[in-house]
Amino acid sequence: MSSLSFLKFYSSNPKLRGIIFTLLGGILWGFSGTCGQYLLSIKGFDATWITIIRMIIGGIIILAFSAIHKKEQLKRILLNKHDLFHLFLFSIFGLVICQYTYMTAIFYLNAGTATVLQYLGPLFIMIYTCIKTLRYPSAKEYISIFLAILGTFLLATQGNINALAISSQGLLWGLLSALGVMFYTILPINLMAKWGSIIVAGYGLLFGGIFLYLISGEWIFPFSIDLYTAFALAAIIIFGTVIAFILYLQGVNDIGAIKASMISCVEPVSAAIFSAIWLNSQFTFIDIIGFLCIITTVFLLIKSK
Repeated sequence: MSSLSFLKFYSSNPKLRGIIFTLLGGILWGFSGTCGQYLLSIKGFDATWITIIRMIIGGIIILAFSAIHKKEQLKRILLNKHDLFHLFLFSIFGLVICQYTYMTAIFYLNAGTATVLQYLGPLFIMIYTCIKTLRYPSAKEYISIFLAILGTFLLATQGNINALAISSQGLLWGLLSALGVMFYTILPINLMAKWGSIIVAGYGLLFGGIFLYLISGEWIFPFSIDLYTAFALAAIIIFGTVIAFILYLQGVNDIGAIKASMISCVEPVSAAIFSAIWLNSQFTFIDIIGFLCIITTVFLLIKSK
């Protein structure tokens, strides 16, 4: 496709563009999870350093991108003490928890299973919303609770109630990553409405990565870098953080948050496929049923009022 044809497509087919961009964003997120699994299981990295590198460099790139059109906003948010405080809260309790727990879950499990468990996040958001608004779940929400519990049970036990089929640490970190998604979603709502999602995400990644580096106690990068390691890190930072985020935001703008959220459910499918093909992760028929239960949960919650 020539550059002129691409520009014509970009401007004249917003719905198709939104579907394609959201789909690509979800696939890239899934691929980046598999790259994390490669670094953790093959190259001996730990989840802390992957998270630090991803957040700091990803944050810098996103902020540099923002500076092209929103230079003044980048300065003003730093001068607003109230918003800066909430930005720090989001970076630590939202992004750091979400990113670190996800990578740790991958370490104990695999990219596909960890990503599916993280997709329990909308369930926790729904429960939080019900408690906050003092209401009972709707019929769809009750069904999604059942499917989420069933899907998690199948993944954890393979249907055998007497024994866990996966690492208990992996299950715990996977559920914590879902809680991280809840905090990651709820904490920045007012900030993003005021300053825009790109600026908030850029600063949140940068501040969170610096915070994790300072508390980790690991001051010197302890791993050797070869060509494959560099490619995996670049895929996580550039494709799985920066480009996927921008593609998803454009998709939301073109087709709306509901459709974009549904299409982005390709992420766990993408992670599972890449993990199986590239790293020989094994998934049983019961695993697939568990995946479908949890993904169906997300669809029901997206459609629920």
